[in-house]
Amino acid sequence: MTEQSGGRRVVTNMSLSLDGHYAGRDPLDMSWVMPYAHTDVARDHMAGLLEAATTALLGRVNAEGFLGFWPTVIGMEGVDPRDEEFAKWLVGAEKVVLSSTLGEAPAPAPWERTTIVDKPTAEVVADLKATEGGDILVLSSASVIKALLAADQVDRLAITVFPVFLGDGPRLFDDGLPAGKWTLVSQSAGEHGTLALVYDRVR
Repeated sequence: MTEQSGGRRVVTNMSLSLDGHYAGRDPLDMSWVMPYAHTDVARDHMAGLLEAATTALLGRVNAEGFLGFWPTVIGMEGVDPRDEEFAKWLVGAEKVVLSSTLGEAPAPAPWERTTIVDKPTAEVVADLKATEGGDILVLSSASVIKALLAADQVDRLAITVFPVFLGDGPRLFDDGLPAGKWTLVSQSAGEHGTLALVYDRVR
């Protein structure tokens, strides 16, 4: 696994609708994502984020969802190799789950290498950045990403934009975020109009 010589980066990844929402009125209904998440551009986007990442940082809800589904993909007949690679990465990576309700990681598989932390997000990330390792990848956990954006702790912002209007629901970018500049480091467009964008924070 790759380690960052200049310190660990915090990389956040989120899917957004064209009108700027990461979920509709029902935050648990992700059916709007599915037609686009299986495109080559979305899969390649995720594969690129994994190359330098050694730690997954998740909120409790996403951790339970991700670890409940992705390990079942491993060895599945006809699975896309990129999906299986992500599943294997997730199981094998260090996982840090932010939760005030989980006392400890459920046992055993696929929660190996999982630490449950009940501390402010910014403090947890500061602690992780003080250790050795590769990128700290935040996987679609909106509450975690929002806290990191508010604390100006995001080094790389990865977004997939799907060509659908949800019309309502929570937004990723709240008013009052710290002012700052970002530079576009990669962009790709693909099937169904899916757009993958990666920005680095200019400091």
